Amino acid sequence: MKHALRSKQRGLSFFGVVFLGVVIFSVFVVGAKVVPTVIEHQAILKALEKSKTGNTVPEVRTIFDKAATIDDISSVSGKDLEVTKNGDKVVVSVAYNKEIELVGPAFLLIKYSGTSK
Repeated sequence: MKHALRSKQRGLSFFGVVFLGVVIFSVFVVGAKVVPTVIEHQAILKALEKSKTGNTVPEVRTIFDKAATIDDISSVSGKDLEVTKNGDKVVVSVAYNKEIELVGPAFLLIKYSGTSK
């Protein structure tokens, strides 16, 4: 009789609930550390679009640095930009790495890159 009742039980055990809670908490913590870097990357892309209006390399870098000051960009500066010409258009691109400390010696490395359109 006990066997028949036990086979109808459904759901998670206590350890299953604890494990699921730890996994969800870990994903939340990592997400909370990654989201600010994604927001900063979007600001960098916006600053790249603004800076392509410059005609010379120093002018492009100055425009980017001013936009970086306004948007609080700290990962990239004007000297990190690669400025090229494609026909008569100025193309500004950047590539950088962002390290996020997780726990102890464990880090998450995200490689970002972007180009003006």
